[in-house]
Amino acid sequence: MKEERKGMLIVISGPSGTGKGTICARMLAEDPSLVFSVSATTRKPREGEQEGAHYFFLSEEQYDELLDRDEFLEHATVHGHRYGTLKSQVQKRIDQGLNVVLDIDPQGARQVMARRKDCVSIFILPPSYAELRRRLHTRNTDDPAEIERRLGNARGEIEQMDRYQYAVVNDDLDAACAQVRAVIQAEKQRTTRYFPVVE
Repeated sequence: MKEERKGMLIVISGPSGTGKGTICARMLAEDPSLVFSVSATTRKPREGEQEGAHYFFLSEEQYDELLDRDEFLEHATVHGHRYGTLKSQVQKRIDQGLNVVLDIDPQGARQVMARRKDCVSIFILPPSYAELRRRLHTRNTDDPAEIERRLGNARGEIEQMDRYQYAVVNDDLDAACAQVRAVIQAEKQRTTRYFPVVE
């Protein structure tokens, strides 16, 4: 049997602290058809970061030029630096039959879902706000005021969950990964992406 596959864009989103990055890392390690979406940024490379592997590092002028040409699938300013997902990079991988994974906050996810109606969108939820607070405290990356801000944002983000196609509660990491894996496997078999030829 001959078969062809068209790649897809998989948007994995959710509030800070829900474990979406951990879930993405596990999916990418398990499935060679998945590739991580490399973002562009105006910030300087950190030690060990490589051009094209971790980010595409751009000057402010280069970023402005791309913005003017509508080259970004989504973009945002975070902590004084600009970040964006390049349409061309995503489409190139999809055309190669690869499945592009985008680990992104809900604000960026909404931009992507508006522009790419064909994307697969998965929202990762915490089991409770109390557990989300515990996880944010455990990370030791934010001060108490920032944790409260993130919790407040999480409530608004969770209220918009119905914008996504799928919802997964990350109460148990193995179970959550199994559910995300099942979604991706089912979406790979859609007849809009999978073209088997019976000879």
